[in-house]
Amino acid sequence: MPHPHVIALHGGAGVHPTRDYREVEGHLGALVRDCEAQLADGASAIDVVEHAVAAMEASGLYVAGRGSAPNDRGEVECDAAIMDGARMRAGGVCAAVGLVHPIRAARAVLEHTPHVLIAGAGARRLAEEQGLAFVTDSAAHYRLPVGVEAEELLQLDSGLAHGTVGAVALDQQGRLAAATSTGGLLGKRAGRVGDTPITGIGNWADGDIAVSCTGIGEAFIYAGGARDIAARIAYGGANLDESCAAMLAEVARQQGDGGVIAVDRSGAVTMAFNSPGMKRAVAGAGRQPFVGIR
Repeated sequence: MPHPHVIALHGGAGVHPTRDYREVEGHLGALVRDCEAQLADGASAIDVVEHAVAAMEASGLYVAGRGSAPNDRGEVECDAAIMDGARMRAGGVCAAVGLVHPIRAARAVLEHTPHVLIAGAGARRLAEEQGLAFVTDSAAHYRLPVGVEAEELLQLDSGLAHGTVGAVALDQQGRLAAATSTGGLLGKRAGRVGDTPITGIGNWADGDIAVSCTGIGEAFIYAGGARDIAARIAYGGANLDESCAAMLAEVARQQGDGGVIAVDRSGAVTMAFNSPGMKRAVAGAGRQPFVGIR
C-alpha cells in the first residue's frame, strides 16, 4: 500500500509587513499542487524536491537563483544543497557563479562525484561537464525578488537581509528528501558561505526526517541547524514540533532569526519560524493545500 505522501516548501523567512506578496502566494500555491501531483503519480522525493527548488530559482521571486543579489564586489554567488534520505547521500555547491540552477549542480555533486560539497570554480566546472545551463547575460537574467527594494542592496551593514528557498518531501515509497538554495545575504562579502550548502546545517534528510532551513546562516551554524533537529528526535525522544522550536530558540540566542520546514516518516509536517513571517506551503495525500506568508 502506498505511503501517504507530502511536500512542504519555503520561499524564505522574514517578510516586510507592508509589502505585497500575492504573486509569491500564487506561485507557491501552484507549485505545491504541482509537486503533490507528481508525488501522487509515484515520483521520488529526491526528484520532486529538486524540481520544486529549481522552479523557485527560475521564478526570480525569492532570494535564490534568478532572484539572487550581487555581493560587495558586484558578483552573484549562489549556494545550494540536496540530500536523498533513502541513500543517505548529499551534494552541495557554494560560492558558485553563473549557474541558472544551483540546485541542479548540487544534484550533480550527489550523483556524479564521491564528494558532498564543491566550491566556486570547481562547481562551475562540474556544471559544464554535466551540460547544465549558465547565465549568459547577468543584467537581463537577475531581478530583485518580491519584498526587496533596490536601496536595501546598498545597506550592507544594516540587518543582514537574507532569503532562501527549500523543499522537503515524503514519497509513496516512504523515502525522504530535502533541497535548499540561496543567493545568500544581500550585499554579502565576496566568498561568504552560510548554512545552506552545508549538509547537516541548512539541509538534511535521512530515513526518519527531512529538513530545510532559512535565515541568518551564521546563527544556524552555531545552533546546529537541521542535524540538531534530527538528533533531538533520535537521541532525546522529542517530537518534530519540539525539536524545531528548540533549534530555533538556539538560533535566537545566537542573535539570529529564520525558519525551518520539516517532514518525518509518518508524514507529520512542521513549518516553524521566529522571524516576521515565512513564505511557506504544504500539500499531500488527504491534506488541504495550505499557503502562508505571515
